[in-house]
This record gives sequence, structure tokens and C-alpha cells, in this order.
Amino acid sequence: MKPEPFDLVVVGSGPAGEKGAAVAAYHGRRVALVERKPSLGGTTVSTGGIPTKALRETALHVSAGSRDDALTVELDRAAVFERLRSEVAAVSSLMGDVVAENLDRHSVVVVHGLARLGRDGTVTVTADGKSDRVLRGEVVLLATGSRPLRPSAIPFDGHTVVDPDEIVALDQPFGSIVIVGAGAVGSEYASIFAAIGIRVWLVDVAPRLLPVLDTEVSALLASSMRASGVELLLDTTVVGVRHDHDVLAVELSGGGVLRAERLLFAAGRSPSSASLGLEEAGVAVDRAGHVVVDAHYRTTAPQVLAAGDVIGPPGLASVSMEQARVAVSHAFGFPLRQSVDRILPIGIYTISEAAAVGMTEEAAVEAGIDYEVGRAWFGRNTKAVIAQEPEGVVKLIFHRADGRLLGVHILGRDAAELIHLGQAVIRHGGGIDEFVQTTFNVPTRTEAYKYAAYDGLKRAEARAAFGDVAVE
Repeated sequence: MKPEPFDLVVVGSGPAGEKGAAVAAYHGRRVALVERKPSLGGTTVSTGGIPTKALRETALHVSAGSRDDALTVELDRAAVFERLRSEVAAVSSLMGDVVAENLDRHSVVVVHGLARLGRDGTVTVTADGKSDRVLRGEVVLLATGSRPLRPSAIPFDGHTVVDPDEIVALDQPFGSIVIVGAGAVGSEYASIFAAIGIRVWLVDVAPRLLPVLDTEVSALLASSMRASGVELLLDTTVVGVRHDHDVLAVELSGGGVLRAERLLFAAGRSPSSASLGLEEAGVAVDRAGHVVVDAHYRTTAPQVLAAGDVIGPPGLASVSMEQARVAVSHAFGFPLRQSVDRILPIGIYTISEAAAVGMTEEAAVEAGIDYEVGRAWFGRNTKAVIAQEPEGVVKLIFHRADGRLLGVHILGRDAAELIHLGQAVIRHGGGIDEFVQTTFNVPTRTEAYKYAAYDGLKRAEARAAFGDVAVE
């Protein structure tokens, strides 16, 4: 079968694949994209980031409606689950269409089927058990993403014991769930289910919630989740799962047993690369199966690039997109992007949201930096009070000597949006005086930056005048 020639062949239509394809096509290159599923957008659109956020917003609306009801009627769980299902399906379908329209607008040739690499830039696509197309790219971009980790010790059945790709289906209502893994995915689902009245146990081997966050913000989020009804079992492992009549018996280290209707295992992901024929194509992987790349996202095989979850952490859609843009720009000599931003924001879409950029207090201490902290609590923020959402804080970490901003950590409504102001200041080496000098709309949550800066300056002045005891 004669190969069809392309400048770029992309494998995978998730965030990395879509953006890599679009960059090359925008610059006039002929591009083909291979996707094994019937729909486009990858896990982010079908079962991951976007569906989870859609679930979160729907859960917030449902729970807010219940609280506002003067009669305080009990939620109809079947109706709630039907609404969750329909909202997720609608959003996923819409965003899948958006990806398809973007690729079509850029004249990207989309081929559905299972891809396997050759050594000469060829990609054989198998659909319905037949190898019906062979593509050849001057450059090949692997962007196949990742899949949920499924340890053999966990008895997955696709209904009562599920992974994050399966839980989003929400096929039947349930009243209780054990979630294993208190990372971003597990914590987000714990918040969502607690918001609609489901009993939730969140189990993790780590001693604190979301270690990626600043310790103070992590503790505040843990307190918020406990207040919402989530039962946190940290420093704990699941040692066994068995069916006991109509419920699951989840055995814990230390001898405890939880009885719940569902178990969600959300403790990690692994690269989706097993069927690509990487070894035969000369593409090296590490011990975890992640594709090995250099600073320009080139693999060990000539012509082959890789970006996104398939190359490992941080596993963020935002970063995956930028990696693909950089990879393709380097490969073809485009001036668009030469490196991925070193100042990367994190957004955790729990209830309440958490977000971070730059250094934590722990990192500043480890680096031996003489730093100070400023805080502004949303309980004193006019917009938050008006909206009856006063929970949370804006926390600034900065150099004590010159005020240069080192890190921003936020807990509260719209934290993942608010974090970008701090990110912009850190990127250009600015200080907290920028927040003091800037005029913010009032009332807004953003003006909390100004009051956090005032607090930090006051603390720094007090420490300079009176020592540590003055600000304890």
C-alpha cells in the first residue's frame, strides 16, 4: 500500500494533538491526524477535564438550588444524576464539535483508527481490523495522552468499582462512595459528590491533601472539604476490596472497613502508548512507559516528536498544548514558540477552588530565601460577601528585601481565574507594589491582591522594626 505523504502526521486528538496539528496547518503544512476513537478531543473532552468541570458546575447549581429552597426538600437523587449525565453529555458533545471544527478550519485530514509507527516516518492506521491506510510524515507527533492507572489488586467491574474514565458515565444513582487517591481528580470528585449529598470517604497514602499545594492552603482546603461532608482518611491505604451483598467492603490499613455503594480508584495515570509499536520504531520509553524526549520534544527516533501526558508529568492540558506548539515550531522552524513558559499555574477545581503559581512557603524555606507573606481573606472582600461566598484567601509570598513576588496561592471561588494576575507579575519579575499601585474595579475578588500586598508590607515593616515576635 503506497503511503500518503504529509508534512506532519499527528497521533491523538487531545489538547497536544489538536494544537500541534493546528500550528503546522496554520503555517501551510499538510497535516493528517489519527484518532482511535469516533469522537475528537481525547480524554480531556470525553471523560477527563471538561466533563469533570461540567459535573462540578452542575453540582454547584443543584446544591445551591437546594439550599435556597425555603422548604429545604431532600434532593431527588435520580433526577440529580439524570441532570448530571445530560449536562456532561451536552458539554462533551459541544467541545468535541469545537475540536472538529478547528481541525476542519485548518484543513487537517482526520483519520479514525488505531495507529502504529514504522521506522521511516510511516503510520499505519487500522480500522475495523483492517490496515486500510498508510500515512508518511516528514515529522510525526505522538500525542496519545494517558489512561487511568488500574492496579490488578483493585477488582474493577465498570459499575461499582470504577476508574475516572468510567465514573463520568454515572449510570445509576448511588448514596455513598470511597475515592482512592486525593490528587486533583480524586479531590474534585469528592467535592462534587459531597455537594449533591452523597457520603464520601477520600482515602490517600499521603499525610496531607494535595501535597502540590502550599501547606497552609492544603490545610484550609482540607477543612473546607470536611465541612462539606467529605471524610478524609489520610496516611491510609486500601488493602482490600470485596463485595458484601449489595455494598462494597473496603478494607483499610489499620484494620478499618468502609461500606459503600461505589469505589472510584483515582490514584494515578499511565501513558497510552502500548499499541504504537514504539520499540520497533526506535522510540525509547522510561520505566513507567513514558516516551523519552529532549528539550525540543524530539524522541530517540528520527522525525518523531512527542508531547503531553504520553511524556509524563505535569499532566495538565494547558502544558500539553504548549509542549506541542513548541515541538512543532522547532521541527519546522516556525517563530511561534521556542519554549514552554517556566511559570506554570495550577488549578484544582474542588469546591472551593484552589490555585497556585510560583514558590510555596516550603520551597522558599528550602531555598534559603528571606521571604514574607501577605494574606487577604475573602471574608472581608466585598464581592465575595455580596455573593455569599466568603470562603478562602489570597496568599502572596515575596522577597522581604525588595518585594519581588515569588508565589501566589489562592483558595476560593474563581481561584483558577484569579491566579493569572499573579502569574503575569511573577513572569516579568514584578513586586507586590504593583498590586498596591494598580486600581482595581470595586467590588471584585481581584482587589484582594491589593489587600494581601498591604498585609505583606505591614508584616515586613513590623518584622524589620520589632523582629519575628511582632508578626506571630
